[in-house]
Amino acid sequence: MAFSHPWVLWLLPLALLPLLLQRAHAKHYSWVDMLPADPLSNLIGLILKILAVLTLIFIILGLAAPHTTEQKVERIGVGAQIALVLDRSASMDDPFSGTTDHNGNTTVGETKSVAAARLITEFVKSRQQDMFGMITFSNSAMYVLPLSENKKAVIAAVQATAGNALFQTNIGSGLTSSAGLFDKVTDSGSRAVILLSDGAGRIDADTQQKIRDWFQRLNISLYWIVLRQPGGLSIFDPNFVPVEDQPLPAQIELHEYFQTFKTPFKAYEAEDPKSLQLAMNDINNREKKPIKYVEKVPGREYTNICFMIATIMIALLLAVKRIEVTTWH
Repeated sequence: MAFSHPWVLWLLPLALLPLLLQRAHAKHYSWVDMLPADPLSNLIGLILKILAVLTLIFIILGLAAPHTTEQKVERIGVGAQIALVLDRSASMDDPFSGTTDHNGNTTVGETKSVAAARLITEFVKSRQQDMFGMITFSNSAMYVLPLSENKKAVIAAVQATAGNALFQTNIGSGLTSSAGLFDKVTDSGSRAVILLSDGAGRIDADTQQKIRDWFQRLNISLYWIVLRQPGGLSIFDPNFVPVEDQPLPAQIELHEYFQTFKTPFKAYEAEDPKSLQLAMNDINNREKKPIKYVEKVPGREYTNICFMIATIMIALLLAVKRIEVTTWH
């Protein structure tokens, strides 16, 4: 039991006053020793004093605002610990999709960042017992949110990514930072990073090894959603032939690197909001494994109960007082 205003408890000794004070009409008679003993009246008088004491005690307790403390209960649910790693390079502000009407006019759809924020928000809302963290990256990684059960904070962070972006795509920094989100958090049984980018930066060999080792040590799955420009190079193109004596395109090189991970990896390509929605749906279905999670049970407030008990006792005292007055008359 805890109190919001514990200093009020110093007033508790005042509750003993009814035991120390005599009833007013007891002084109306100078001497009553010759009267016969009246145990029933004495008992009723004692009970009334006890009621008065308890009334004061519960009023003081109510003013102190008693409550139980928050409890943490471990439960088994379905979900995952998920880190969102979102590209904030300038190209994310390009239109994601467009449609052509009968007159040949093209109407621009959502930008990639706006569509991604909208669909990820829906994804977060659909999950019940997950923990979400968030990293954004462009020239470098930006730590946005640790792994948290606070959905409102996660959604606010996701929707903030629809703002202005920077220029480069430093995926290596984003992935390194995302692994760090899990480093000091107890493994619930299912961990995943969702990397969403419309391009691919190159990662040096040392950083590649560091990311690979961290993902294996921390048991993290990786989902990579590539927001591909229509007609652009596909990482799944079986007919792709690399140019001799030239480095592989960044997205092909990155895809081959991710396939060397010893933890689960799956890549998706999305050319419009619909295909992005399908990718998010697939991830949603895959990351539904039994996990252990801690549910916070709020404490219970007892202020009103104390005041209700005090009110009932005051009503009893007033009723007895009324009977006493009526009897006297």
